[in-house]
Amino acid sequence: MPVTFHDIQEAAKRIAGHVIQSPCPRSIPLSEATGLKIFCKLEYLQRTGSFKERGARNALLMLPSKQKKRGVIAASAGNHALGLSYHGQLLGIPVTVVMPRFAPLMKVMNCRRLGATVVLQGTDISEARARADEIAAEKQLTYINGFDDPAIIAGQGTLGLEIAEQVPDVDAVIVPIGGGGLIAGVALALKTLKPRVQIIGVEPERAASFTAAMQAGRPVKVEVKPTLADGLSVPQVGENAFRIARSRVGRTVLVGEHAIALAILRLLELEKAVVEGAGAAPLAACLAGLVPELKGKNVALPLCGGNIDTPILGRVLERGLASDGRLYQFRATISDRPGGLARFAGLIAEAGASIIEISHDRAFASDDITTVNVHCIVETRDADHIRIVHERLDQEGFCVCPT
Repeated sequence: MPVTFHDIQEAAKRIAGHVIQSPCPRSIPLSEATGLKIFCKLEYLQRTGSFKERGARNALLMLPSKQKKRGVIAASAGNHALGLSYHGQLLGIPVTVVMPRFAPLMKVMNCRRLGATVVLQGTDISEARARADEIAAEKQLTYINGFDDPAIIAGQGTLGLEIAEQVPDVDAVIVPIGGGGLIAGVALALKTLKPRVQIIGVEPERAASFTAAMQAGRPVKVEVKPTLADGLSVPQVGENAFRIARSRVGRTVLVGEHAIALAILRLLELEKAVVEGAGAAPLAACLAGLVPELKGKNVALPLCGGNIDTPILGRVLERGLASDGRLYQFRATISDRPGGLARFAGLIAEAGASIIEISHDRAFASDDITTVNVHCIVETRDADHIRIVHERLDQEGFCVCPT
């Protein structure tokens, strides 16, 4: 069944009071960093940390009474599972989620804590989906697709209604794309209310299924590779979502892993916001200069989720610092005689950098037994500071090679 603007309006009434109407404030530091007038839609403030609650609540409420008693099932490794589990518990609807065996332990535990039955099956989401279909048939459960179910799309569209109200003069919205449900709902809502608003989609370079669908004129399966924006790692966009979005999305842009890592870092430092890779993708597009036509315009960024595992966050921040020129890794050849290391470290300190890590490599050094290779990671201010450190060491005769 096609999704209409009226469906989104009705979804907004259904979920009112049970899903947070997240704020969408102007970000002065991000505006200064990008040259755009940035407004951040803070969806990571939802109870389970993502916008997925909107569609989950709407879909559960629209079930027939008999299906509410029997329950629902979904294949999901993350936010959709959490949204269903939480609102299923509130509504007294049994929820089963099938997750791949590699699913983050914290998300598995949180779904169970919220009362869901969690089944771990398969090495990827497609294998988990196959098992979910089997269980749905066996137990007569309703399968709820996390991005292509019409009720899900209508629920996600309520985010667009809120942006229209909170940022009346919005010129553009940059929306992350995974399966396409969010951009379909947001585009339908905003293009109905504000036909002149520009809708731009953003995908990771390593999971560009919507871009492939636009080129082919229909959803096609693509190979996806591991990405920091794991919530957008969907091999094929939904048919319903694509049908709605294709004529309403102006264009799509692709962001790389370094840009995503830098966006996560910027959000943490400038907005004090912990946002997952999928949620940081719209800002990544802005920081990477992929939307130059929006300079000086009012641009809304849905920060769609904050469920990033703590160990991964640490690694991502290090990548972000490296992309920002604030961590520099290099190899140098120094004297292995007394005082050689002290002189080397002293020069780095004189250049204003701080040594984070240093290790010696004697086994694979040069033929000169009086020298040794050292591998260094130093903290710097920016790319210009890296150049200064490099030049200072070169001037003193040290052979320096970035690694």
